[in-house]
Amino acid sequence: MIVIGHGAGGRLTHELVERHFLKPLQNPALSAMLDSGCVGDLAMTTDAFVVTPRFFPGGDLGRLAVAGTVNDLVAVGAIPIGLCAAFILEEGLALEELDRLVASMAATAREAGVEVVAGDTKVVPRGACDGAFITTSGVGRLDPGFRPEPARIQTGDAVLVTGTLADHGVAVMACREGLRLGGELRSDVAPLRVLVDALRDADLEVHAMRDPTRGGAAQCLFELAQGAQRRVVLREQAIPVAAPVRAACELLGLDPLYVANEGKLMVVLPEAQAEQAVALLRAQPLGAHAAIIGQVEDGTPGCELITALGGRRSLRMASGELLPRIC
Repeated sequence: MIVIGHGAGGRLTHELVERHFLKPLQNPALSAMLDSGCVGDLAMTTDAFVVTPRFFPGGDLGRLAVAGTVNDLVAVGAIPIGLCAAFILEEGLALEELDRLVASMAATAREAGVEVVAGDTKVVPRGACDGAFITTSGVGRLDPGFRPEPARIQTGDAVLVTGTLADHGVAVMACREGLRLGGELRSDVAPLRVLVDALRDADLEVHAMRDPTRGGAAQCLFELAQGAQRRVVLREQAIPVAAPVRAACELLGLDPLYVANEGKLMVVLPEAQAEQAVALLRAQPLGAHAAIIGQVEDGTPGCELITALGGRRSLRMASGELLPRIC
């Protein structure tokens, strides 16, 4: 039986995909479990977006639908060349709200340098969906000289994040629940093509990238570690988290490593190139808080954290739902 936790991005999601999708649909592109499937010289991806509320500080469902798909393409090194969008609209949705969502999609697509070239609409009876759901699919052109994938990760590589963690999940949750928390909480939702282009144009040897959405950075790093058959070790004090987000997580008992992001990438590359990569990322507004947060070591595939006190603790895959309906 499906439970809500199956959609949270943690252990239940992993088991659902492994047992009920990968086995019957098995093929090399799908089994690679990258952010996009790579077929020949093309990358392809699709994603359904069901966030509640549809408008939140820093973004909305329309911006999320475009940025999320673009980021899945650029995370495998692809250059986006076109998007498709399918809308499931509930009877009673205001046309003015639909216009706002579509306008936001158009603006985000322009920001990402890509166009929505095809689409579909379905209208369902009142109560059959929560106002509006959007599914976007994307196609990108792969660059043979820039093909990041977990199998390329090497012992000694540096692990980078392009900015502060947990902004999206905390902002959406606070908005949905009407929580009045200190400081400004805004989603980080944004298309990240400009950051990947900066790394590509500098001819850096990027070994792997990942889009840490559902399940947060921790789930993303588990997947990278498994793909590389190595251990990822993080330094707690190096992980960037905005002060209001950190305070909110402490108040609500959340770990920022497990909270969704929609405008960040995890990047793994040779340690010798890490400082240059951080400088290139910080030169862009979307990468202003980029940081080196860990390294790759030999050992049992998995992740662990060096705490502020110098101890080590293993990170575990989340087993259930942390924050519902955040992407």
